[in-house]
Amino acid sequence: MSALLRTPLPLPALRRALASPAAFPRRLATARFRDVPQGPEDAILGITLAFNRDTAPTKLNLGVGAYRDDHGRPFVLPSVRAAERTVVEDELNMEYLPVAGDRGFADHALDMAFGKGGVDHKNVAVVQTLSGTGALRLAGELLSRFAPNHPEKEGGDKQVVMLPKPSWANHKNIFQDSDCVVKSYAYYDPVTKSVDYDACVRDLEAAKPETAVLLHACAHNPTGCDLNQDQWKELSTVFKEKKLLPLFDMAYQGFTSGDTDIDAFALRQFVKDGHKVMLCQSFSKNFGLYGHRVGALSVLTENPEQAKAVESQLKILARPMYSNPPLHGARIINKI
Repeated sequence: MSALLRTPLPLPALRRALASPAAFPRRLATARFRDVPQGPEDAILGITLAFNRDTAPTKLNLGVGAYRDDHGRPFVLPSVRAAERTVVEDELNMEYLPVAGDRGFADHALDMAFGKGGVDHKNVAVVQTLSGTGALRLAGELLSRFAPNHPEKEGGDKQVVMLPKPSWANHKNIFQDSDCVVKSYAYYDPVTKSVDYDACVRDLEAAKPETAVLLHACAHNPTGCDLNQDQWKELSTVFKEKKLLPLFDMAYQGFTSGDTDIDAFALRQFVKDGHKVMLCQSFSKNFGLYGHRVGALSVLTENPEQAKAVESQLKILARPMYSNPPLHGARIINKI
């Protein structure tokens, strides 16, 4: 330690001494992260940052899809405002939710996705997540940790996740960071501006068994082009024959047709056909609860014992990541 610090000094003099580089060993002055490079802005959220910097009075934000009024200002649904008021009036506590989240919310999420009575809730491992992104990340971690041919097994490989080409920009990052191998399958034909269904089927038929295939349940992001009902039925057969794992991402239920049941057709058809699907739900768009980060991850299993085991692992994954999900948005959805 410097001699300056061993000698009693008046407080102003002590402050000056501590501010001097000579007061500390040189090795402590080295910045640990001095060589960290500047990273690029997120491809989607970076648009919002540019929007905020723009001073043009007629600017429009075409980045994140969010409700706006006629003046381009954020719009909160009247039903959400009404539900929020009742939540506040109830004067509920602010205690932590369990790691798996609010069970009432989870049941509502299952009913909205699969229909009331569509699945036996006892056979579903379900956790409340940090919106759809959190659900996808948890799904990726679960797939990676319990891959059927895990790298730690002799001759094993990492879990493969196939994404449609194109897909939401964040999908690739999420599954790569979950230590999955990310591949793609044909989906959109830019020439015809429609789904290239034949190429899609061709790529999926060539996939290895146990491959997880991400499917946009409705309102495909970013193209807006969906399969028709007959094509979904045929695709379900392909998944069965090739032993592929359906991983549904449902962020826009209700946005395609205006009917949440119609928009859940693909998911419910796969369940009807016997698939044990994984489902990632976001309530940011259809409830307008963007900043509240409300979502759910559901994994269909064969029996209650399997569901309990899978849910226990999801909680083990979630605990060191974010401990437990937020409270307020789930309460609003429960009210609605």
